[in-house]
Amino acid sequence: MTTSVKNNFLPPSLVSNLQEVLISRNGGEEESTTQPSYSSSSLGTVETNLETGSSKPVVLLTNGDGIEAPGLTLLVEALVREGRCSVHVCAPQSDKSLSGHSVTLQETLAVCSTQISGATAYEVSGTTADCVSLSLSGALFSWSKPALVISGINRGSSCGHHMFYSGAVAGAREALICGVPSLSISLNWKKGESRESDFKDAVNVCLPLIHAALRDTENGIFPKNCSLDIEIPTSPSTNKGFKMTRQSLWRSSPSWQAVSANRHPSAGHFMSNQQSLGIQLAQLSRDASAAGAARRLNMQRKNVEVESVGVGGKVGSQQAVKKYFRLEFLDKAQEETEEDLDFRALENGFVAITPSSLSTHVESETQTSASDWIASALSGE
Repeated sequence: MTTSVKNNFLPPSLVSNLQEVLISRNGGEEESTTQPSYSSSSLGTVETNLETGSSKPVVLLTNGDGIEAPGLTLLVEALVREGRCSVHVCAPQSDKSLSGHSVTLQETLAVCSTQISGATAYEVSGTTADCVSLSLSGALFSWSKPALVISGINRGSSCGHHMFYSGAVAGAREALICGVPSLSISLNWKKGESRESDFKDAVNVCLPLIHAALRDTENGIFPKNCSLDIEIPTSPSTNKGFKMTRQSLWRSSPSWQAVSANRHPSAGHFMSNQQSLGIQLAQLSRDASAAGAARRLNMQRKNVEVESVGVGGKVGSQQAVKKYFRLEFLDKAQEETEEDLDFRALENGFVAITPSSLSTHVESETQTSASDWIASALSGE
């Protein structure tokens, strides 16, 4: 499937303001007959500084781990410090790393501005896909088509079938759906082995690829029919290099465990907590979703009666029984042995780069196009 990017022409008022600033800086000289020209590849992807007359490509960052995650914060700091692009952030206010590509409908999302290292940043009470969709809608930022969307750096790999669970990958996929070039970045975090400082090393590893992506989106040669999933090994500073990979069938085994309310008091208060949240939502929201939340709250307070058949075959009514379960993913032995699979390359210490398409299978020409771009990007051409 091929996606196209529509050009967003600069508003006439912005061009006029820019001309006035340039005239005033030249001591009031007559306006030049030459109009400002913009390449088609940069339309809608640059932010103009009217004081200096310079422009930088706009980059949108999001993630799945939440606005305060170190992987996002350190990447934002690095990009702001370099000053090559105008950095904007829109990320979930809490951990949505396993939210997949879910979006929020018929409920009100809260958006709050926040401070992250000089970037323009917002936190959203929704999923990663919500954040990217909102950002690209034109309702939050003054632009709707950034030069590049970066989702990450995520804590934990997104190899194999975990791409479908990953909120970080979903952020990049949502950008691809909207026709915007995108990258998702994950660090293969291992409990008891990884350290917070590894995120700083991971930033240094992926910065060359980000620079190449920004350069080539402006030149129009970045792959247009796929996003790139970048998987960084557990020890980023000792990686063996970049390797083009294919998505594997790897997946951790899901394990559902019954949870006792007695052993886990928080489970026993689950409904009351939800009721409290519903009350707050009804008080804070002024639209139909708040009214709906209030109605659901009233329904929860009522005893739920269900029909059941007793031992003697009699039909009676009883209060519904609540049960609690917790999902965990357990590692399992991997059967796939091909060296060009994402998880295998990651285990072997390589930075795995996997193209992700909107189709159910990445076509061979997509794989070739992405592979050619990676080779060019890493060679510095």
